[in-house]
Amino acid sequence: MAGKFAKFGLIAAVLAFAGTAHAEEIVVSNYGVAANGMPYAVAMAKGFFKQAGADVTGIVSSAGGGTTIRNLIGGNLSYGEIDLAGTVAAINQGADLVIISDNVLTVDEFVWATKPESPIRTVQDMKGHKVGYTNPRSTSQALTVLLLQSIGMAPTDVEQVKAGGFGEQVVALNIGAIDVGTLADPVWSKNSSKLRTIGTAADLLPPLCNVIGVATGKAARERGDFLRAVIRGRRMAVEFMYANPDEAGAIVAKAYDLDLDVAQKAVRNLTRPNAKTGRNYWGVGRFDIKGMDNMIAAQTVVGAFSGSVDWTKLINRSFLADDQQKDF
Repeated sequence: MAGKFAKFGLIAAVLAFAGTAHAEEIVVSNYGVAANGMPYAVAMAKGFFKQAGADVTGIVSSAGGGTTIRNLIGGNLSYGEIDLAGTVAAINQGADLVIISDNVLTVDEFVWATKPESPIRTVQDMKGHKVGYTNPRSTSQALTVLLLQSIGMAPTDVEQVKAGGFGEQVVALNIGAIDVGTLADPVWSKNSSKLRTIGTAADLLPPLCNVIGVATGKAARERGDFLRAVIRGRRMAVEFMYANPDEAGAIVAKAYDLDLDVAQKAVRNLTRPNAKTGRNYWGVGRFDIKGMDNMIAAQTVVGAFSGSVDWTKLINRSFLADDQQKDF
């Protein structure tokens, strides 16, 4: 009898393992905070990952590229969404990672804003004023430097002030610690009624690769079906968001703990194709190599990246759907 129970116990254990072996978390930089991760909230809520064949049980958030990479590798996970420069730097330093999709094609969530009563009316008026950014070598700092260069100004023509975050910049604007904030959705949508834009990334900057899909080398070798399913599920979510921005916004509001009108406004803002370039904000996988080059150049200026890049050694397109294999 004991042998029979032991046998049943072994069978139950095997069945339990078989049912959960492919159920796992994925890691997404700034999920629940920044706009890049919003499609994952939609994919989870609508069941798109499971429909695509990936039993994703949850989204692990992290505060930035380095942390995301550590969570991806240290947590023995297969897939992460990470900033481009941090990923390339990690690969160049020996990390066993591979870039498998281009997820966010622009930085159109960024705006430069002031208090309504400010005498600063355009980005050219920033000269001699205090301009906020989140942290050194951050995307917000890189974009401000790129913006200044694009209008013929040097980084030293303004006083760059580290604020620590987007919400902190709103506070800094309100108390007069900075004159211009470099803000991004959804923080921008939450505060837009109390501030005034002097410029937007959508109008002033070229397409820049924002975040990418990344797999560990082990997952790329052994978990190809899972990676393809994650990319398919995310694509389903992105397409749903463009077709149903308000319903998607309601999902984002719950996942991101935002007021409904704020979340819907943010999603509506970002589901409008860039009028200047035609690029969507959320991509579905296809690579924009020029946009990737643009972001690497911007990050190099602020010291967030150094060295050369050979995309042929870093990218694996085989996990993309056939219609996404060809680059923009």
